[in-house]
Amino acid sequence: MELAHSLLLNEEALAQIAEAKRPVFIFEWLRFLDKVLVAANKVDVKEKQKKLVEQLTELISSSSGPPTRKLLAKNLATLYSIGDTFTVFQTLDKCNDVVRSKDDTSSYLPTKLTAVACIGAFYEKMGRMLGSSFPETVSNLLKALKNAESQGRSEILLSLQKILNGLGGAAASCHRDIYKNARSGLTDRSMAVRCAVGKCLLELQKESVFMWTTELENLATLCFKALEGSNYGVRVAVSKLLGTVMATALTPKQAAVMRQNVKRANLEEVLELLATGFLRGGSGFLRSGGEMLKGGGSVSREVRVGVTQAYVVFVTTLGGQWLERNFATFLTHVLELISHPRATQSHVEAVYSRRCVSFILRATVGSILGEKAQIAAAKEVCQAIAKQMKTVESVVNDANNDKSGAADVSASQHVMVCALQELGSLVQSLSATASPLLQEPAIGLLETVTSVLLHPSMAARLGAAWCMRCIAVALPYQLTPLMDSCAERINSLKTSPEAVTGYSFAMAALLGSVHQCPLGIPHAKGKMVVSIAEDLLRTASQNSRLSLQRTQAGWLLLGALMSLGPSVVRYHLPKMLLLWRNVFPRSLKELEAEKARGDSFTWQVTLEGRAGALCAMRCFVAHCPELLTEDVIRRLMTPIECAMLMLSHIPSVIKAYGAQLKASAAMVRLRLYDILALLPPKTYEGSFNALLRELVAEFTLTDNSANTTTSLLRSLCHCDDSVLLGSWLQETDHKSIEDQLQPNSASGSGALEHDPSSIYLRIPVGEAVPGPLPLGVSVIDASVALFGVVFPHVSFKHRLQMLDHFAECIKQAKGVRQQAVQINIFTAVLSALKGLAENKSTLGPDEVRKSALALVMGALDNPNPILRCAAGEALGRMAQVVGEATFIARMAQHSFDKLKSARDVVSRTGHSLALGCLHRYVGGIGSGQHLKTSVSILLALAQDGTSPEVQTWALHSLALIVDSSGPMYRGYVEPTLSLVLTLLLTVPPSHTEVHQCLGRCLGALITTVGPELQGNGASTSTIRSSCLVGCAIMQDHSDSLAQAAAISCLQQLHMFAPRHVNLSSLVPSLCVHLCSSHLLLRRAAVACLRQLAQREAAEVCAYAMTLARNAGNQESSGIDVNITETGLEGVLFGMLDRETDRKLCADIHDTLGHMLSSLAVQKLSHWLKLCKGVLAASTDASAADQLERMKDEDGEKKGEMDDEIMFTSTGDDDKSKPCVAPRWVTRVFAAECLCRIILLCENTDETHFDLARARASRLKNPKSELLVLHLSDLIRMAFMAATDHSNQLRMAGLQALEDIIKEFASVPEPEFPGHVILEQYQANVGAALRPAFSQDTPSDITAKACQVCSTWIGSGVVSDLNDLRRVHNLLVSSLDKMQSGKGSLSQLYSESATTMEKLAVLKAWAEVYIVAMKTKKEAETKPVTPLKNKDDDNGFSAVDELPPDSLITLVQPELPILSRLWLAALKDYALLTLPAEFASQLPSDGGAFYTPETIDSARLHYRTSWAPILHAVALWLNSTGFTIAYETTGLPVHSGPKIQTATFPGQTSGSSSKTLQEINTDRLQLIFGISIEFLCSPRPENPLDHVTSCLKALHTLLDSPCVRTYIGGDQLLAVELFNVLHRLLLTCGPPSVQRQVTMVVQQTIRAAQVHLQGLVNNCDDKPSEEDPLTTLGEGGKTGGLIPGKSVIFAALELLMFILVRHLPQLNPKVTDSPSHILSKTQPLSEESAQLVAVSVSILADLPSLCSPTGSMTVLPTILYLITGVLRETAVRLADNHLSLPVSAALQGIKTIITSPLAKSDQIQKQWKDLVCSSLASILEYSKPDDSKPSMDEVSMLTAITLFLLSGSNEIVGISSLQNCCIERFGSALNSRDPWVQAKCYQLLLSVFQQSNRALSYPYIHALAPLVVEKLKEVGNQKPANNAELQAVQEGVKVLETLVNLAEEQNRTQLLALLVPTLISYLLDEKTFNSAPTASKALHELALQDLMRIGPLYPNAFKVVMGAAPELKSKLEAAIRASQASSRAKAATQQAKPAVQAAPTIKLKTSFF
Repeated sequence: MELAHSLLLNEEALAQIAEAKRPVFIFEWLRFLDKVLVAANKVDVKEKQKKLVEQLTELISSSSGPPTRKLLAKNLATLYSIGDTFTVFQTLDKCNDVVRSKDDTSSYLPTKLTAVACIGAFYEKMGRMLGSSFPETVSNLLKALKNAESQGRSEILLSLQKILNGLGGAAASCHRDIYKNARSGLTDRSMAVRCAVGKCLLELQKESVFMWTTELENLATLCFKALEGSNYGVRVAVSKLLGTVMATALTPKQAAVMRQNVKRANLEEVLELLATGFLRGGSGFLRSGGEMLKGGGSVSREVRVGVTQAYVVFVTTLGGQWLERNFATFLTHVLELISHPRATQSHVEAVYSRRCVSFILRATVGSILGEKAQIAAAKEVCQAIAKQMKTVESVVNDANNDKSGAADVSASQHVMVCALQELGSLVQSLSATASPLLQEPAIGLLETVTSVLLHPSMAARLGAAWCMRCIAVALPYQLTPLMDSCAERINSLKTSPEAVTGYSFAMAALLGSVHQCPLGIPHAKGKMVVSIAEDLLRTASQNSRLSLQRTQAGWLLLGALMSLGPSVVRYHLPKMLLLWRNVFPRSLKELEAEKARGDSFTWQVTLEGRAGALCAMRCFVAHCPELLTEDVIRRLMTPIECAMLMLSHIPSVIKAYGAQLKASAAMVRLRLYDILALLPPKTYEGSFNALLRELVAEFTLTDNSANTTTSLLRSLCHCDDSVLLGSWLQETDHKSIEDQLQPNSASGSGALEHDPSSIYLRIPVGEAVPGPLPLGVSVIDASVALFGVVFPHVSFKHRLQMLDHFAECIKQAKGVRQQAVQINIFTAVLSALKGLAENKSTLGPDEVRKSALALVMGALDNPNPILRCAAGEALGRMAQVVGEATFIARMAQHSFDKLKSARDVVSRTGHSLALGCLHRYVGGIGSGQHLKTSVSILLALAQDGTSPEVQTWALHSLALIVDSSGPMYRGYVEPTLSLVLTLLLTVPPSHTEVHQCLGRCLGALITTVGPELQGNGASTSTIRSSCLVGCAIMQDHSDSLAQAAAISCLQQLHMFAPRHVNLSSLVPSLCVHLCSSHLLLRRAAVACLRQLAQREAAEVCAYAMTLARNAGNQESSGIDVNITETGLEGVLFGMLDRETDRKLCADIHDTLGHMLSSLAVQKLSHWLKLCKGVLAASTDASAADQLERMKDEDGEKKGEMDDEIMFTSTGDDDKSKPCVAPRWVTRVFAAECLCRIILLCENTDETHFDLARARASRLKNPKSELLVLHLSDLIRMAFMAATDHSNQLRMAGLQALEDIIKEFASVPEPEFPGHVILEQYQANVGAALRPAFSQDTPSDITAKACQVCSTWIGSGVVSDLNDLRRVHNLLVSSLDKMQSGKGSLSQLYSESATTMEKLAVLKAWAEVYIVAMKTKKEAETKPVTPLKNKDDDNGFSAVDELPPDSLITLVQPELPILSRLWLAALKDYALLTLPAEFASQLPSDGGAFYTPETIDSARLHYRTSWAPILHAVALWLNSTGFTIAYETTGLPVHSGPKIQTATFPGQTSGSSSKTLQEINTDRLQLIFGISIEFLCSPRPENPLDHVTSCLKALHTLLDSPCVRTYIGGDQLLAVELFNVLHRLLLTCGPPSVQRQVTMVVQQTIRAAQVHLQGLVNNCDDKPSEEDPLTTLGEGGKTGGLIPGKSVIFAALELLMFILVRHLPQLNPKVTDSPSHILSKTQPLSEESAQLVAVSVSILADLPSLCSPTGSMTVLPTILYLITGVLRETAVRLADNHLSLPVSAALQGIKTIITSPLAKSDQIQKQWKDLVCSSLASILEYSKPDDSKPSMDEVSMLTAITLFLLSGSNEIVGISSLQNCCIERFGSALNSRDPWVQAKCYQLLLSVFQQSNRALSYPYIHALAPLVVEKLKEVGNQKPANNAELQAVQEGVKVLETLVNLAEEQNRTQLLALLVPTLISYLLDEKTFNSAPTASKALHELALQDLMRIGPLYPNAFKVVMGAAPELKSKLEAAIRASQASSRAKAATQQAKPAVQAAPTIKLKTSFF
């Protein structure tokens, strides 16, 4: 392929390639040329032009396929337009000659087609440059058109279109000729030709005035004829032509009108023309009314559907503004269509016409009008309904009614249905934005809709009910009032049959909407519905005129009630079961007796009643599965079994009483089948035989003379077979009307009146309005579905009987009936096989298989493609169910044989699909042995060019095989791929199905090769380039499905080999497809963009922007409307406003999400501008803007160009104009994007939230984008969203506001120190919150706003109390509203909504109180600084500094009420968290804030709000010191609690029966209970805040002495608490949580210590013979600790866990394991160090809780851990300070060694052993060792010293320990580090001074000589720095101390050591001045010491001095010199040593 990449065709390479591969090579060269010509240098091109033209013109005559000729023509045209144009006429003549040629053979055809394509391309590219030659060319083409075959005809027409496009108005002379010749093609038998004519005439109408003036009527007639027998493609093309011509006729181009003086058509005429098509089809124009009515025969459905599409094109072409202005006229016209008798000749036709009219309205009003215009449209619709209703009322009230009146009424019902449906859809899509509609009394929308509930026609009443349901969903606050008014009307108008059904429909519809309204309805409404329904059923028999309506209405209401779900139904179930039982006879006898009684009418009522009861049952089973216990099912089965028995009696009843009962009987069957399909088949096993008889009779049409077919066949076939079934039409924008053209019975004729129960059922996904099919079809559908459920449970014998019966039925039937029976039977068999597969059961023994196989094989040759498809599917499913290789082999072999011999299309298609289905269901492994044969046969069939149908089926099967075989197919990839390419290059584009299947094959092949595509091997790169070529061919195909297939193939390729997919060309093409009018193409494009944006969002956006830049090129005209400066993101946001398809919208959301994640932070202002643009939603300005810009650009060519632009852009594409302001759904998405942007910035860089740094970085780099600089925009956007009409948008806005406050609350304002940046936005925040607290706001918004309030108050932004009051007052008002129990909302929504709101208020107050207490506490602990504090934490300057407790002053007044409500809420929460088995303990009347009925939904609200409340209660209890007593039990549900007087500590209210002590105990049990329950198993979805709140609450409580006493006294509680905390740490342990846990543990241990001390003191008062300590502490006398009961054991477990988590080396299992490598320990982080330190200090406290024997149990562990911590953390730090864990460990050692246990006699020996072994461990750890270079010797020495000083008694005289200790001190003295020496001297000093001489003497003897020696050395080597000086100083102190300790007789000897040493430190006068500072300081120091020692020991001093005269003289000289220097200096010199001595004190104070 690489050889093809050259400017000239590489002919040598071409010659060497095999014949078959040449077309691919040539195509690849042309593709390369296409890219390179545009980019190449013109000079190069001109040089080689001659040769190139030769090569290209040669190719014209080589028979090339469609894609090649298209490219060839394009390249030739491009070449001439870039290079010289000398030879262009020559080439043109050549082409014309080819076209003239008389050669009609098929081999010459490709050459002709290529020539035609070239002619088109030349004119399109060069237009008027070829001007003179065009008349000849055109007439030449038109001549050829007459004799050409279909391929030639379409090619010529497309060329003519291009000629017209290129020449524009210049070709006017040929316009009429072209028109005359082309128009006949509109009724061509080839659909492709019709499409081509449509395109050609569409181009022609741009310039030729006659088409939309004189020829307008004729053209319309032609179009109507073209639509007869058309396919989807033709309908789209013709409707586009018709709609555009009509639009042009109405608003012609100015330029054209000026040229010719013509009469313009007016709107009435144009609409009249369209209407004739809709009502009469292509049968000519019969103007007069009489003939119109007489003219029988209905319009062909294709024409009606096509004209419907034309209406939509007509309106979208004229645009939104036109529709706004003319909506009234348009609406009247459209509604007249449906009231016309021709449109409603039969019921099904009427439904179809209604569908079409609804489609016209939805596609225009719903998509091209903005929200304001939609509101205006809704008003118009409302007026139309009112007008219709007036005429109906006048007819109804008119006594002398005649036939015409009745006709008016029946016509009006259809108008009503359409208008009400549109009104409902409008209101629902507007959602809360529609509230102005309802509030305007002038419109009277609700009154109008309600009035239709009394319409004489049921369809209209149902339409009105549906519209009410839509209103309730859009505006949930209307739901309850509407229900109440309906209930009231039913009761007051009981005697009117219309009122009873109408209002019951409305109530049922409203009940059905509840599940879409999250806030629900009050529980009492359920009771109301039940009582109304009961009343209707009870009174049904009283008045025969109303019996039927009342029965139906009663059951309808009960069915609707069931849809409310188990929480409501639970309360009414006993009554329902009773009602159900009573509808049916109790026994067989009654059933028999019944047959003889009654008349036709009573039977009708009875049957309707039973159908209603079964329907309610079905709804119960579907919506309340939780209530379906064994017992309930048993009680339901009684009436159901009776209904099954009754079925067998019905035929005789119908015979007796007339056929009018048939419909009611069918309804009973439908309901019965429906409910049985939902119940487990085991429950009705006994009735299988009778039931199956009924089912089989139903779908084999035994008793049914109509040939009704089921609608389920398509859905039971595999969704991949859509290309064969044509069911891809379900995926188009025209789905709702195209359904009418499907072949099965009544397809697409769904309407509410077919089954009123659908008014309350859930709407199937993807449908706007429920459309149940007519009863006849529904019953068959239900029977088929139930057959599938039952079949797997039936015995093999019965299966065989049924299968044989099916064969018999098919044989008996003839003609059309046979097809119908066969379709039904096949659907049932498929349903059964699917059921078998789902149940994993088998088909049965051989005879059953044979029978089934015979049935299926027979249908593989059926002429009906749907049946062949079903047979293939059934075969595959059978193979799956049987699963035996031999059976599969037999099936495959049968098809192989058939395919080898058969020549007819039918059997070849059927059997080829059979092979595909076999592979699909058995998979690659099961069918591996047939793979080779299957592939070879299918490859051969796929090449059968004579029959596109065979090719389609063969390729489809091949795709299935490739898909299912996976890697096993790898060997066949190359041949398959080359076939696919060959076919792509040769199959005519009109065979779109073949191309779609080729796309499927290509996609499957790409998946099979998979990641291998990345490789660089020769074969891989060939495969890859073949795939790319295939994709390129399909991308250029004219059919949108083929283009969609190309996109998904490229998407696959990009997944496996991203480097090889060229995004620079792919992305722009995807962007163009975003505006396609084909839904499937838009879906494919967005899905692909979604995948690309996941990896390469930046590139995707950049390439999309190139489209905007290149918009000027001729190439991309018509695309320029897409992408503006907002880029691809802007286009996608725009699409969200237009698209309704769920999948598509979800993909757009994802794509935008991926782009946002990767680009938003770099392009902040762009994204924020985008979101702001969407949220501000001011379209008018932006539209005006664009117009201005357009005018400026085209300044010069204004006159003519303006019209051109205006019209090409309007006529070009109906979806292109972004004319609608962003709708609320899009705005909600934009608000969510805003929150995501904030989050992304938070995760990337701190600078985004720091104004000073942001400004600095902006100065450095002006392009840097930082969020904080856009703060005002963020606030404005959040404000806009939070104050919108739409509730969802308000929620999103409040969420954004909360995020902004959280992120920016602490950002300081650099220009005003002490202030924060958010302060300036106080007004905005207040204004955004205020509306959320108004009376009519829904609870969920108020709840969210409370959350924002508390965040704002707690954020500390506002410094002025008065400013804070504004927001604070909102919370106060909510609290008041809550107490008063009023609030209009309490009646509108369900009780759980009230619960949500109340809890949100309490939670918000709790959060504020927590912050208030925190600031108060901080203020109390902070030292008072009168000075202005610059960097104050709160960011307030001292001038307007908030008094620290000001926030608390706001909360204080409300506390008495709040505290009670908080406690009540906690009590509720505690009850609601009880497990299900304790449900009986819950109070029967609910709690303080929830009612028993809404308990399930209330739980959720409590779950989100309890934690802050718990924390607040703990703070409140702690601050009041548990002195306030009131009980929380007596809180009524809705009225607020009375405020108690007991607000001050000390005043307890006398009314309470419990003592304060008991009340406090209750409260503590509540709080501890809640905390422990929660901490046991915090759910993963709970935020971490809950855990921290809970721990903080416990911590706060344990601060209080009262609680400590409580927990100290309850040992089991403490144990449980520790166990739960331990478990919490195991599951969720960020350091913050661990820190909280350790603090709680520490407090609990302290509480236990206090408690124990109290007990000991009590015992001390009572004399007893034994020491209280031995028995009281844990462990008692025995010393055993029982896990589960021992606090210490629990604490140890927990602390051990924390220590090992941070220091894994402590765990002996880790260090002893062979895999453990001694790694260099990392220093602990600060958090970890703190945790370890706290844990160690708690450990040290534990022994104090034990009895002496008990302590011996735990001490080994504790000492092991503490010494271990010391070992691991004693590491030298840079500045020599002690780390936290080390100091804690040393302190812990001291605590333990000095504990009173040492004095206990019982454990003397053990204690001594413990102390010794601990010391031994430390000595072991402190061994100097190369492996521990950074060990902190000082800490280890300190520990050793601690043992020596505190545990001296235990270790005296143990020589091994003593020697080791001496060794450690010695090595420290010899250390090179002066700091270590200094510390060592200090520690030695304390050891030498130890009072226990037995201990200190050995050390003095061993170490004193070393000290002296060290000090002597200093005389020769003076200290160089302060540290060394310090060491000397400490050493001298040690010696001085020794002198002091010595007895008188030895003192002289010691002084003889000390004094000479000191004198050796003195400097002589000469050297003094030049000596370094350290030496001088040493001199001073020595001198002072000597001066001090002399007087202390005068005698000894004299002796020493006397002995050495040279010393004496040196000393005297020094003293003289010292006195000579000034006093001041001496004073400063004295101060110095004091300063340096400061650090020496630290260690002593810490530990000794």
